Amino acid sequence: MRTEVIVVGAGPTGLMLANELTLAGISLVVLEKDRSRNAQSRAGGLQPRTAEVLDLRGLLDPLLDRALPRGEFGGHFAGLPVELDCRPWRTRHPYPVAVPQARLEAFLEQRLVSQGVPVLRGYEVSAVEPDADGVTVGDIRGDYLVACDGGHSTVRKLLDVPFPGSAGRMSAVVADITLAARSAAVHSSREHFSQHIKSANGFFSILAPIEGDLFRLMFGKLSGGGRGREDPVTAAEVREALQAVYGAETQLGELRAASRFSDAVRQLERYREGRVLFAGDAAHIHLPIGGQGVNLGVQDAVNLGWKLAATVRGWAPDGLLDSYDAERRPIGARVLHNTRAQSVIMNPRQDENLAAVRDLFTELLRLPDTNRFISGMMSGLDVEYPGVGPRMIDLDLTTRDGPTRVSRLMRSGRGLLLSFDDTPRSVGCWADRVDHIAAKTDEPVDAVLIRPDGYITWSATDSQPLETALARWFG
Repeated sequence: MRTEVIVVGAGPTGLMLANELTLAGISLVVLEKDRSRNAQSRAGGLQPRTAEVLDLRGLLDPLLDRALPRGEFGGHFAGLPVELDCRPWRTRHPYPVAVPQARLEAFLEQRLVSQGVPVLRGYEVSAVEPDADGVTVGDIRGDYLVACDGGHSTVRKLLDVPFPGSAGRMSAVVADITLAARSAAVHSSREHFSQHIKSANGFFSILAPIEGDLFRLMFGKLSGGGRGREDPVTAAEVREALQAVYGAETQLGELRAASRFSDAVRQLERYREGRVLFAGDAAHIHLPIGGQGVNLGVQDAVNLGWKLAATVRGWAPDGLLDSYDAERRPIGARVLHNTRAQSVIMNPRQDENLAAVRDLFTELLRLPDTNRFISGMMSGLDVEYPGVGPRMIDLDLTTRDGPTRVSRLMRSGRGLLLSFDDTPRSVGCWADRVDHIAAKTDEPVDAVLIRPDGYITWSATDSQPLETALARWFG
């Protein structure tokens, strides 16, 4: 088989990347070692910036039909009892969206299959052979390969790429379960994350309803000890944790699915190795807190997708593909840093010094400026790249076709020049990769150039000419 891009891994990062490349007209194949999709809920929702990014491609509304009921309350930092308020970031999606990872993956995969993109399940990658002109995987030859195959990436190991960081110091379990009986200590409705955290009798636990009679349980021992990652999670250990924390009257019904995780922290030194690139957990791992893993991976994919497509098509300016590493690796490092901090604050040990830190940080989160800073970091709404402006706010607009908003004008995955004044402008020779639309808005802005991933790369107040920005990003 000959294709332009080989994507290894059918998790949220690989599937989102494949959708981006398909939108750009790139031929590709997705290789996934698992024969069927993992039905476990895993990540419980989408952060606000992830919701915005999906909205840029028209993917959010159909996903909302698959969302679970959730009240209008903010996310959390380190499980502290203060809602993170994303409204100051001027987003249409200020609250996490309760779409479990399994449903996001199913939606993205179905979308690819409906467009004729091959998703080859049960495909075990056993050799990766990159050279100056492309990459060979078995009988498949591509111009580029993107490894999105998770924290234990086969591609990374086959290429002997170092994955520096620190090993996990604790082991915990996340499981989808039903309850045959439950005590009053079990919450029957979704509330702020902090309200679901409990500890007793040597265990910590987070038990929250998913849908119907299904619950999501996270638990571990206060000592931090636990079994190895590959050891199957048993009903007996789930039952022990439930009864230790919620009482003997809380009875396990069915153990639907379960897995183990740790607080290991690792990140690649480079996200690109010649014709091979890495994204999502294949590039960085951290303690799974607050949906940041899915958030990080989806944004890796959207940052990389248009740049890789431009490179394959031959119009990418010098350095465009390398800017993926330059932009996304520092963002990944920042997430690893904040999850390290959260793991300290969330440590369930009964320690007076830790309790003082928690109390102080709780008070700080009640200050509007602190809350805005942390909410922007946790949601991804504060992301800015060197030499690039902030994300474009999803403004209400009026064009000659009627009322619309910015996100609806970016469904093509192309660049977008928005002119709000009467100054004559043109995208000239870039018209095949940048749309130009005249619009009206109540905002005090004359014109902006927006990259396909939703970030402003030029405005009418900049000292550099529009043509310089067009050449810098669009060849």
